[in-house]
Amino acid sequence: MFTQKRLTEAYDRAKTLYFDDYSRIVFMSDAHRGDGSVSDEFLKSRNLFEHALTEYYENGYTFIEVGDGEELLEYSEMEHIKNAHVDTYKEIKRFYDVGRYYRIYGNHDIYLDNPKYVRKNLDINYDEYTEEFFDFLRGIEPLESIILKHRYTSQELFVIHGHQGDAPNDQFWFFTMLSIKYFWRFFHRVGIKNPASPVKNVSKRHKIERNYSKWIEENRRALICGHTHRFKFPKNKDIPYFNTGCGIYPASITALELSEGMIRLVRWKEKVDENGKLFIKRETMRGPEPVEAFDIRKPKEVVDYLSEKKMRRTKKEREERASFRENDMK
Repeated sequence: MFTQKRLTEAYDRAKTLYFDDYSRIVFMSDAHRGDGSVSDEFLKSRNLFEHALTEYYENGYTFIEVGDGEELLEYSEMEHIKNAHVDTYKEIKRFYDVGRYYRIYGNHDIYLDNPKYVRKNLDINYDEYTEEFFDFLRGIEPLESIILKHRYTSQELFVIHGHQGDAPNDQFWFFTMLSIKYFWRFFHRVGIKNPASPVKNVSKRHKIERNYSKWIEENRRALICGHTHRFKFPKNKDIPYFNTGCGIYPASITALELSEGMIRLVRWKEKVDENGKLFIKRETMRGPEPVEAFDIRKPKEVVDYLSEKKMRRTKKEREERASFRENDMK
């Protein structure tokens, strides 16, 4: 019951951003960037993450990072994290400098809820090569949640990290933080995972997802989140629950894309060609589907009509506008 209240409170406090059928937005979460040590899970997918961000930037996307970008519960010194992943933060700064980066905090980077911490760690950065300080993400205001509202139909997509549906990582986050910081972080270094985390605990993950579904049904809003590390794209359009997945899968990362009024789940993956050369490929896992198909405020007949109308538009024209620079990324 209390988790439903927390989700609703986050909705009521959310920042509203407007989108339309010409908007391009990518949602990624749970990168868990660490200090570059052996226990830093982000290391194995860093190249994928940086390549994906480059493609999204060059193709005019707005990047919404949906929480747990940094692993601040295990590595409290953010200076070390920034120094370990310089190129990643260069890409993030490119988005921010042109007004196309929004940051949502999660339970593993909950310190970003503190403006003093943000000013100290994100306003400026230090270049070890030039030995100079420079403006980094000066003025950024990390958010708990965002409402994306369609400019013409008023359809809403509620974007949140998702720990609000998980009591141990929300209402009791301080005690969870202590257990990670002073206990589980040492087991993590040798590959032992915390069984209380929804990442490895299937029953816990399903319970959290039921909390999400209950909130969606009661509030008639689509929900986009992360937290569980389990990517989701609704098969049943009556429950529009989307999950970005995460940025620390062994050989891939996942993201949700919203472009041309269509939403899809994609995976950036390492591949090997016939000559044995490694390359990165973007694959569509689910979708694209018209965003109208997930507007559960309207009668099903209206939703189906609007969805079919959008699908009847010239597919070639839509795909030409939405295509990436690389020929095989369509």
